[in-house]
Order: sequence, then structure tokens, then C-alpha cells
Amino acid sequence: MIASHYVYWTFFALMLIGLYVVISHGNLLKKLIGLTLFQVGVFLFYIGLGKQDGGSAPVIADDIDTYSHPLPQVLILTAIVVGVATLAVGLALAVRIFEAYGTVEEDEITDDDSAGYDADRAAGPEPADRVPEHDNNHPHRHDTDRPHGHDGSGS
Repeated sequence: MIASHYVYWTFFALMLIGLYVVISHGNLLKKLIGLTLFQVGVFLFYIGLGKQDGGSAPVIADDIDTYSHPLPQVLILTAIVVGVATLAVGLALAVRIFEAYGTVEEDEITDDDSAGYDADRAAGPEPADRVPEHDNNHPHRHDTDRPHGHDGSGS
């Protein structure tokens, strides 16, 4: 019984390897690789479910009696596009994280964030009577910061 379904066990093993890589590694790029392995395992599993023994592509012909189900293949084509887009966003985020922190190791990023948070807390709250400086280049500045006239005269 188990030997006859070796293909499914292979797909299941691929999914487990991908899940293990995502859980066990702290490197963000390795996590993305593990996520991709997991996705590939799921893709192959669904494509394998749609295959019929002796089945042909779903093209009507006189000499073909058995067809493979086309729906899993269509769904996986869409899932591949979504998976590639997700991987691209993940890689872009990893690049931005590397630019900001100088590393893609999850532990080092967490340590840097907690150290910055602790330093902010040690500095204490800002005094209530201090008015924050206004940035004139900020896109959300208030209209009350400008003169009210069209010509700049304030009238």
C-alpha cells in the first residue's frame, strides 16, 4: 500500500523539508528557500492528484477514453504565479532589511531592534511643554503654517 504511493510520500517529504528549513533557520534567505520548497511540494502533490493512470490530456479525440483532470493543473499555474510574486516581495524585503541592519539573520535583527527600543525607553518621555519642530517639506503639513492670502501677504 505505502509502496504504491511513493510519489505522494516524496511530495510529503519535500513539504516537510521546506517546513523544517523555515522553522529551524534564522537566516531570512534560507527561510525563503524553505518556503519555496514547501510550495513546490504542494504544487507537485496537487498535480499528482489530477493524474489518472492511462489518462491523456483533456483534448477530445476518438481513440482516447480516459482523461486526466485539468483543474489541478490550472490551479497550480495560478499558484505558481502567486508563489513567484510572493518570493519576489520576500526577496525585496530581505534586501531592505539588509540595507537597514547589515544582516539577514533574524536573531541579530531582533537584538538590534530591542537595543534601540531599550535606548529609547532609557531616554525617558519627551517633556510635555516641548513643541515639536515642524518640517516644511512634510507632505502633511497644516495649512495654518502658511499665510492665508494667495499672494503670501497674509490677508
